[in-house]
Amino acid sequence: MNVFGVDIGGSGIKGAPVDVTRGELTEERFKVLTPHPATPDAVADCVRQVVEHFGPPAGPVGATFPGVVVGGTTRTAANVDKGWIGWDAAWFLGERIGAPVTVINDADAAGLAEMTHGAGRGRNGTVIMLTFGTGIGSAVFRDGKLVPNTELGHLELQGHDAETRASTRAKEEEGLKWHHWARRVERYLAHVEMLFSPDLFIIGGGVSRKADKFLPLIEGVSAEIVPAVLENNAGIVGAAMAAAAASGAAVPASAA
Repeated sequence: MNVFGVDIGGSGIKGAPVDVTRGELTEERFKVLTPHPATPDAVADCVRQVVEHFGPPAGPVGATFPGVVVGGTTRTAANVDKGWIGWDAAWFLGERIGAPVTVINDADAAGLAEMTHGAGRGRNGTVIMLTFGTGIGSAVFRDGKLVPNTELGHLELQGHDAETRASTRAKEEEGLKWHHWARRVERYLAHVEMLFSPDLFIIGGGVSRKADKFLPLIEGVSAEIVPAVLENNAGIVGAAMAAAAASGAAVPASAA
């Protein structure tokens, strides 16, 4: 079953049709820059541009959002315009693109994709997916079941919001070398491990493509740490899976 997935991020909005059974994009993804300010109206126009790049939507659409999402309404907005807070995003995006839209937290979507088709497949226990980008997103799973909207990137770490110190954006803005940034990620992972004692960390986001540059530098963390298999496509795949599930279609479940 092919369903369209869109990943709304703080720096870019990208999407593609997805084979939700295989967890693969069926066409090369299309990306536009996130508008600034990232108001609901401006972002909705970009989402429509991404969807219509592939032609009129032929079915349900899944969209991620960088914040807490409850029942299609966006409750927080850390890296986009504050106008999203309390916004009925599912209805609004659906009206703009002319198709039913399911909205899900971005890291939760990436986690669902990885647990079903990627690094978390078949893993029981506590698995935490962390996506490093403009911010830090998180998805927590216990025996394959998602605990939604955890937002662990906003934990306080050494007097700072963790994502302001250990996100990819922080690395770029401060010009940090890989080994300096790895120390920050290491402190963050150790803090999350102290709170949740996970069996596995999955590291996602665009930086997962360069995992060999920083994951071997991380020490003092007991949990296994692996890069995301779907890399930066995980959000698109997970969004499409959420839309397929919401439409009543049969989608693969986590092997756990």
